[in-house]
Amino acid sequence: MSAFVKKLVEKASFKKPVGFSDNIKPDDVNPRLVFHYGIPSGSMLLAYDSIQQILAIATKDGRIKLFGKSGSQALLESSETVPSKFLLFIENQGVLLNVNVNNHVEVWDVDRKCLSYVHNFEKEITSFAAMQHVPYLYAGDSAGTISVLRLDQEKWNIEQMKYHIPLSASHGKTHEVDCEIAVNCILPQPAAESKRALIIYTDGVITLWAIQESKVIFTTGGTTLQSLSHETKKVTAACWACPIGSKVVVGYSNGDIFIWSVPCTLNSKTEQAFQNECCSGQSAPVCKLNLGYRADKIPISKLKWADIDGKSSRLYVVGSSDHLSTNLLQVVLLNEQTESRTLKLGLHPPELCVDMEIISGSIEQNKNKYNSLLLLGKSGHAYTYDDSLIERYLIQCQTKSLPSIPKEVTVKLPFSDSRITVSKLITNNPCMPYSGDEDFDLLEKNSLPLFPFERRHRDGSISNSTNFSSFSKARNLYITGHGNGAINFWDASCPLLLPVASLTQQSDNDFSLTGVPLTALYHAYDSRILISGDQSGMVRIYEFKSESFAPQSSFLSLQGSSKKGNNNIIRSIKLVKVNGAVLSINTTQNLKQLVVGCDQGYVSLIDPEGPTVLYQRHIPSELSTGIISTHFETCNLHGFEKNVLVVATKDSSVLALESGTGNTLSSNVVRPKIPSRALFIQILGGQGVSGRGSTVSDGVGINNVNSDDAVVLLCAEKAVYVYSLLHIVEGTKKVHYKKKFHSSSCCWASTFSTPSDGLILLFSDGKIQIRSLPELSLLKETSLNGLSLSTSKASSFPDNSVSSSHDGELIIVNGDQEMFFVSIFLRMEAYRLLDPASQVFNKDLVNAQGLASFPSVKEKKKGIFSSVIKDNKGTKSKNGLELEAEDSRRSVEEVSMIFSSANFPTGVETETKLIRNDEDDNLDIDDIDIEDPKEKPKGHPMIAALNKQNITNKFQAIKGKLKHVKMKNDKTPANEEPQEEKAGAVDQIKKRYGYVSSSESSAANMAKTKLSENLKKLQGINLKTTEMQDTARSFSSMAKEVLKFAETDKKGS
Repeated sequence: MSAFVKKLVEKASFKKPVGFSDNIKPDDVNPRLVFHYGIPSGSMLLAYDSIQQILAIATKDGRIKLFGKSGSQALLESSETVPSKFLLFIENQGVLLNVNVNNHVEVWDVDRKCLSYVHNFEKEITSFAAMQHVPYLYAGDSAGTISVLRLDQEKWNIEQMKYHIPLSASHGKTHEVDCEIAVNCILPQPAAESKRALIIYTDGVITLWAIQESKVIFTTGGTTLQSLSHETKKVTAACWACPIGSKVVVGYSNGDIFIWSVPCTLNSKTEQAFQNECCSGQSAPVCKLNLGYRADKIPISKLKWADIDGKSSRLYVVGSSDHLSTNLLQVVLLNEQTESRTLKLGLHPPELCVDMEIISGSIEQNKNKYNSLLLLGKSGHAYTYDDSLIERYLIQCQTKSLPSIPKEVTVKLPFSDSRITVSKLITNNPCMPYSGDEDFDLLEKNSLPLFPFERRHRDGSISNSTNFSSFSKARNLYITGHGNGAINFWDASCPLLLPVASLTQQSDNDFSLTGVPLTALYHAYDSRILISGDQSGMVRIYEFKSESFAPQSSFLSLQGSSKKGNNNIIRSIKLVKVNGAVLSINTTQNLKQLVVGCDQGYVSLIDPEGPTVLYQRHIPSELSTGIISTHFETCNLHGFEKNVLVVATKDSSVLALESGTGNTLSSNVVRPKIPSRALFIQILGGQGVSGRGSTVSDGVGINNVNSDDAVVLLCAEKAVYVYSLLHIVEGTKKVHYKKKFHSSSCCWASTFSTPSDGLILLFSDGKIQIRSLPELSLLKETSLNGLSLSTSKASSFPDNSVSSSHDGELIIVNGDQEMFFVSIFLRMEAYRLLDPASQVFNKDLVNAQGLASFPSVKEKKKGIFSSVIKDNKGTKSKNGLELEAEDSRRSVEEVSMIFSSANFPTGVETETKLIRNDEDDNLDIDDIDIEDPKEKPKGHPMIAALNKQNITNKFQAIKGKLKHVKMKNDKTPANEEPQEEKAGAVDQIKKRYGYVSSSESSAANMAKTKLSENLKKLQGINLKTTEMQDTARSFSSMAKEVLKFAETDKKGS
């Protein structure tokens, strides 16, 4: 107990160093992510809005990254940190739908970048699809049921409709299986998405569902499929293979890929032919693609069909395997010869692919479109292929001159060809006056694009040049050292970094890169001095020309420049070699002395004027000899003022040397009882003999204070300590403040001093802590999703690079993939143009596009692939069939009426409803009244359509009833029925219908005659309906032309 009381007395008697701010409070700090740049780690799913040209990437931890057309980026973060299963856009509507593994359907507002609604689906969602022109969604579950959801964009919520598609009604062969069959894919038919949807089950059954009729009108696959392959296989992927929905490609678990034909009606004039085609059915696929997946037993995981500008369409296929194979990713050219000769291209990405997407763009000058194939690897990295090169290969491979196979381009941070190994951030730099905001369009033009396909010039060529900014505009300056020895300067005033300068000059006569990674940086911005150290022990001292920082300065890269060049900003370069890789660099305030710490345990004092090494001292260490930090300081020792050099090693040992000679001032070394790897050391409250600049690992000291009150802050992986500077000089092992870390290891630490003093700690699990100084009390703690830090190993560099400014701004670089911009204090003025840089949605494009419509596509009947390929080129078909866009407003109203009503009673078997009309004994032909109406019915046009359908259903039922009666009569012997009963039946029929007949067969004939007359009336109604629809379309076209003419005339006036 006495030891505990002793510690309390020591803490109470410890005087807080003068100069520390007392006004920092928990409410003053708010560590948060203000901008995310690049591809997020853990990426696993892609979605693309082709109209808005917005790319969405979902991650394993619930984040969704958005990439806009103008280089803008935004990060969406869900409260559920779980992976996604389905991700899709409602195109040009600003709606993004995300289904996670908990079967929660998230509705994201892309414009406001917020989560608007979460719908909790009660079953396991196995398929998910959206109707692009009406606000309804399909959700298929593991039990084979398809639910219909309504998306209300005014309230931004999801409502489950009464309409549903049960397995018993849509599958048709449930009696053949013993277990539930999941829905693998739902594909609304592009030519009539409000009328029909293609349903594909895992067992291979493919059905075409009529929405209005609420029944299956076409079925294929299933038992036919199993008999063809003589093995059990499941559907794993599917997609349309034509723009109107007449061909579908299906991939299976055994590697098979089949193309099936699907009936498709184009307009009301071909409805009868469509019904005949549906009733005929299909027993086999129209084509089988032999791509080698089945031979290797590789399941098909992804299928993507692309129809590029009406040219030969292509099918992109991805196989699922635990091992990287040569044919996991293939592209197939679909044309008339596909059934006899398969033209394919095998691409070889560096890793297994989990998703793919076709990204489209346009060149502003000539409006030509270009496309890129974007792949997402299993590791979360992204790769792109130029789709025009893929198309060229597939076309030229038919000739003798075989082109080279297209190569992938890895999507990575565009800041250098080499990874960032060390960095430094300077914010609100007074030596670099801020010239004001510039237009975001100009900023986007000068910034480096993230994706390779964004580097196209307006003429369509790929841009490899860089537009450099100037130092005068760099309110925030970000300096990066790279693995190839280069040093880059960036204007970080906006999160879209602008290049300022690139140093590759190694000496006055050497302009080539060394290829040796940089390990330390020191920048004295007020003296125009930059000092770098690399892994080989070479220290370079760069002195800049003062005019380089003038407001009128504008210069380009220094690579390849000469001393006489106008763009040369370096006045001189001095080199000096030390023992071991450079870990730390520091100077005195007057820059008269330079101290370098190396990984071999050497401390070198250098005169930069020579440069000359004044002395080298080796610091012995029991665990690790690396010198992570050095600081010049002045302290009062035994009544005499002493210039000391405080040195910290990797094993958390701290000692003081006499700065002039390098001799140790005490034989004792201050070290924790349980040492761990040291990360950071800073002298707080000292006289600040060290220069205003600092090494990358050093924070900001507090100057102009009595040195007797100075303390030494030491941060290690397992704990943080506060010592008295005087105790360090004397070798006294006394800790004033201490805080251990239990949950995770600390990976990085630094201090900030504006507007208040504090300590920033980053942990391996992405947690950020803000603590007060020197008490180390916790002020605020938060976590950044997707941020995972690691410490460097002995033989390699860490995957992360972290730098901070004096006012609490952080830039965290994760490998060559992503960057985090983090702010500590509650303020937003650290970065300019933050809102336009994160605005990915273009409202003007929505107003310009209006309601989306289907393009005019023509269908040709002959040939398996002629409807897929030739019709995409716009060739005229012999039958003159044309695809016309559905009236969007009418479709919404009609579909809303259908989906709002229950099509199948709850708790009643579907089969009972389907055969109910056949079992109705009271059904009579006279129950149907078909006459020309004297006046048009009022109300919604959908009512007339429904009445017409009910009439048709009754006629079908009567035909079945009459056929049943006739068959029954044919089977009944004449001698088994009394003549009186026969005569009575005949008399009843005569009386009922007013005809004179001698047998029951004559009654049936008369009923058939009546039925024929009614059918002719129905055909007349159909013709009148068609004429009315054509008249309405003509009137609509005329109205649009008049409106267009009026707008043109108004603009002309």
